[in-house]
Amino acid sequence: MTTAPASSPPGWAARPTLWARWPTRTRMIVLVIAIDLLAALLSCGVIVLNARSAVEVEMKAALSNVELLVSDTIDLAQAASPDTLLQTLRLRVQGLRHVRVTVLDAAGAVVPAPSHRQRRDAYDAPHWFVALIAPEPRQHELPIVVQGKRLGTARITTQPRDEIDEVWGYAVSLSLASLIVSLGLLAALYVAFGRVLAPLTQVADGLTQLERQDYTARLAPPASRELAVIAARFNSVAQALSETRAANGRLNRQLLSAQDDERRATALELHDEFGPCLFALEANAASVIRMAAAEAAPDRGKLTQRAEEISAIVGQVQTLNRDLLNRLRPHALGQVPLPDCLVLLLRDFTRRHSGTSFTGTFDRLGAGYGDVTDLTVFRCIQESMTNAVRHGGAARVTVEAGEVQDGSGSHLAIEVHDDGRGITPDHRVGLGLSGMRERVEALGGTLALDNGRPGTVVRIMIPFESERSEDSSAIPAA
Repeated sequence: MTTAPASSPPGWAARPTLWARWPTRTRMIVLVIAIDLLAALLSCGVIVLNARSAVEVEMKAALSNVELLVSDTIDLAQAASPDTLLQTLRLRVQGLRHVRVTVLDAAGAVVPAPSHRQRRDAYDAPHWFVALIAPEPRQHELPIVVQGKRLGTARITTQPRDEIDEVWGYAVSLSLASLIVSLGLLAALYVAFGRVLAPLTQVADGLTQLERQDYTARLAPPASRELAVIAARFNSVAQALSETRAANGRLNRQLLSAQDDERRATALELHDEFGPCLFALEANAASVIRMAAAEAAPDRGKLTQRAEEISAIVGQVQTLNRDLLNRLRPHALGQVPLPDCLVLLLRDFTRRHSGTSFTGTFDRLGAGYGDVTDLTVFRCIQESMTNAVRHGGAARVTVEAGEVQDGSGSHLAIEVHDDGRGITPDHRVGLGLSGMRERVEALGGTLALDNGRPGTVVRIMIPFESERSEDSSAIPAA
């Protein structure tokens, strides 16, 4: 059995590294410095390799030239005395670059120089650089022979320090020049990165404004094309948030107005409809009480008439109560299939608006799609038919609702078509239409209002899950 790994301390996984905590400009400068250092190391490696090869070649050439010089001197001084020859040779090889020549007599003693020239014993190149560049020292002894007699020996030893000093001076000059160029480049990059990244700081400030629900934040388009696209998208998002906030404010105000209108309409209906009925019930009840309290026997016919009037008034009250409750919340939804609820809705409109014909086709509808979806379908059809009668003056209203399948999934397609006056140029969106749109969009659907020539067409598409439709088909019929 596997065990779950121990949980890390809170905030450990989200703790940023030192590199992540650095500003972007600092990280970019550090990357440039790292690239410069790598390039400097590679350059130093190339310089060392080339210098080693160049010093080696220079030492070979210097050794060959000195050997020729010694041989020529010996050949030219064949007639001179041995001491004069050795002194002449010692004088000619004194102070040569890249080599040191020591003249030995026949006994092996060093022949002193006739004049003391200042020899260079101090060098500029450090020892570690000399160790990298200097080749293996070479030594060659050339015999001094005159007329078949050996007068001494010329000992030639390579001395690469002069050549190494030249290479060191070149490397130092090149390094200083590269350093100055790199520092100038870093300064230019620091300024350039600051200018390039400045719009990102503006974006961060703008996002802070959005976080504080200040949707008036806007960014000026920067010179960079990529950052200009980001600024344009930011402004679009800020504008959309501002419009959404304004729309929510309007919706809240409309909701409050709708609630007040609904309460006002309910209060008016209770006053105009239920008030007279209750007054009539009270009058008939008082009449029955008076007849019952009279000394003479009550008139059975009048009692029967009063009872019938009370029964009729109670029936009227029940009808009014059912209509009021049905307007507040359709009692059949969730109890009977959705198509049957819509049929009852059409019958109710036909009863209340006898001058208008209402027909509907609901064969392709399932039994139900959930409380919210069913209520949305019911309210949208109810509001569309109300608008057709109240604002369009329609004589005929046709409703079609059913399931459709397309590439994006399953949808409920609803279409309400009337033959009324249609959409006028000065048409304004009222509470009913805006409420329908909000209901539909809350479910991920769309609502379109078009001229039907004649009349108006309301088209609604609401996505739904086919599994829910199959599960809801088990709702028993009323």
